Amino acid sequence: MRTAGQGPGGFEKRDGHINPGQELIFAGSAGLAGARRILEAKKEILSRRFAPSFLRELKEEEYSVKSWLDQATAEKKSPVTAWEFAGEGGVLAALWNFSGIYCTGLDVDLRLFPVHQAAIEICELFELNPYRLYSENCVLLAADSGSRLVRELKKAGIPAAVIGWAEKGIARKLRHGEEAAGYLERPQPDELLKLGL
Repeated sequence: MRTAGQGPGGFEKRDGHINPGQELIFAGSAGLAGARRILEAKKEILSRRFAPSFLRELKEEEYSVKSWLDQATAEKKSPVTAWEFAGEGGVLAALWNFSGIYCTGLDVDLRLFPVHQAAIEICELFELNPYRLYSENCVLLAADSGSRLVRELKKAGIPAAVIGWAEKGIARKLRHGEEAAGYLERPQPDELLKLGL
């Protein structure tokens, strides 16, 4: 599995920085790209289970997180200090990479990630984890003012939320609401592989 920013000796440092206490923001919809691939491959099964209007919602959200980030960073006014795009392995792989690349600990609440309802329903049907599902057009961001950044993203039509914060050390803490869920594990194979995709 591809691991962003990882070289032969481990993670390579890249431009940008994360300071302890900075907020972590997720922009995009976790697992949406993977759910779209499942829809293409399993259309017959899904059309028997879900209404056509429900499945059409998967294709209606159109925005470019990369274009927004390119423009925001080019203007030199962006509060973003570091970022990592999600992709294969979903948002959990991106969190692992983000922490490793910038050598920082994380405290993240999985319930705060924007996830499209249709993606959740498809994952439940096939017993998949939406946080390990392919998540193209999504990015993790670090900034001092997460709420301001979320407003800017939503104004551009991009789902976004503050999902946690950076911490000293290397611990990658996961939560489900107020309950501590444990620590982030090394990236697992993408959930699409369970369906042969």
